[in-house]
Amino acid sequence: MTDFPPITLQSAVGRRGVRLPDRPELRELARAAVPTSLRRLSLPLPEVSELDVVRHFTRLSQRNYAIDLGLYPLGSCTMKYNPKVNDALAALPGFAHLHPLAPDEDAQGALNVMYSLGQRLCALTGMDAVSLQPAAGAQAELTALLMARAYAGDRGEARDTVLIPDSAHGTNPASARMAGLKIVTVPSDARGGVDLDTLDTCLGPHVLAFMLTNPSTLGLFEPQVLDISSRVHAAGGLMYLDGANYNAVVGIVDVSRMGFDLMHLNLHKTFSTPHGGGGPGAGPVLCSSALERYLPVPVVIKRGDQFMFDEDRPDSVGRVKAFQGNFGVLVRALAYLLSLGDAGLRDTARAAVLNANYTFARLREALDAPYPEGVMHEFVLSGKTLKKETGVTARDLAKRLLDYGFHAPTIYFPLLVEEALLIEIVETESKEAIDALCDALLQIIKEAHNAPELVKSAPLTTPVGRIDEAAAARTLLRDLAAQERNP
Repeated sequence: MTDFPPITLQSAVGRRGVRLPDRPELRELARAAVPTSLRRLSLPLPEVSELDVVRHFTRLSQRNYAIDLGLYPLGSCTMKYNPKVNDALAALPGFAHLHPLAPDEDAQGALNVMYSLGQRLCALTGMDAVSLQPAAGAQAELTALLMARAYAGDRGEARDTVLIPDSAHGTNPASARMAGLKIVTVPSDARGGVDLDTLDTCLGPHVLAFMLTNPSTLGLFEPQVLDISSRVHAAGGLMYLDGANYNAVVGIVDVSRMGFDLMHLNLHKTFSTPHGGGGPGAGPVLCSSALERYLPVPVVIKRGDQFMFDEDRPDSVGRVKAFQGNFGVLVRALAYLLSLGDAGLRDTARAAVLNANYTFARLREALDAPYPEGVMHEFVLSGKTLKKETGVTARDLAKRLLDYGFHAPTIYFPLLVEEALLIEIVETESKEAIDALCDALLQIIKEAHNAPELVKSAPLTTPVGRIDEAAAARTLLRDLAAQERNP
């Protein structure tokens, strides 16, 4: 792609992109509205035309990789294509322009969307109640742990510890810490599941909950989940499901029958809104009837033919967000559920698992496969042997993949796999797209053996080459320190 100068270098003195009416009274009115302390005498903005701005930002947009351009093999992120009809529905004026403080009687359509979505999510998971309030997965985890803590407190139990597998998402321990709880890490066994012997040594009257991602970040379904739930419940603890990987089992697995008391879903991963694209998320918390009274307020309920917010919940952990989730995400999710139906949802999960297994079968001989059995919607490979033989790292592979026109996979996560590449191939990708990705990765592995320096210097065709990430972090701190010394 031809390079082009930054917008500041396209500036020409006197060029204007907007012309305001020449009315002194309006300028004086605007000037009077801005306090003197907040005024700037001059602001060095570029002087460009409207056409200059449009062309500049259109060129910039063409440098961005996007789900509408190609495949994202990001493990643990579920970057699938999302039907544009769902965006159109979320943008309907009655939804997009509704004020969040509108009275219930003037927001019946929006309340109906939230109520209907909640009912369908409960039916899908087997849980009894839901709050759509949390903004995304991490806030949902925090909310659920606050509910668990309130539940234990009402029972007169001093439980202050959360058990978390070593394959968990990093938000799990972070959320537990934010909830004021202690963390104990439970290691994985040789097959990638929870080590039950270690789990037994960790259980006791101090344990509030066990946070389990199932399928796990290793791409494995936990076959011992019923045994784990039984042991945790016998010790008086609660089971929490991190539903970030729910895309693999949506419509197939009844979460409540696995023994979970609490869970969250990432609507922005599983139910239509793109994940990781810089937009909003939504992380509903679902629970059993025993924990329902602790859900954040308000909760959407239905009385007769009317939908309304219920604030009268004295045992609630309170409000965790100003309003109910990110409403546009909720509209998209309901549209997705209604358009697919139960059978369609099951087909999406099966297709995601099929695509992942096909990709795994094509790549498993070229790299190390630390967990070769039971692949679900994603799988982890290791570049440990490749690094030893060629000096090419997982990061090098990811950088070189950019030159082939693909987004890089997740690397160096999960942390318990050396030189990890975590790859998720979602249900919306075709066999042709998957084969193109596999062909590119296999070609890069050949390059690693035949021309390792080429791979180590990648990317070579992107607008920005490889940066020194450590130096970038250090430079930021050094510059801040310099500013403090010379304000």
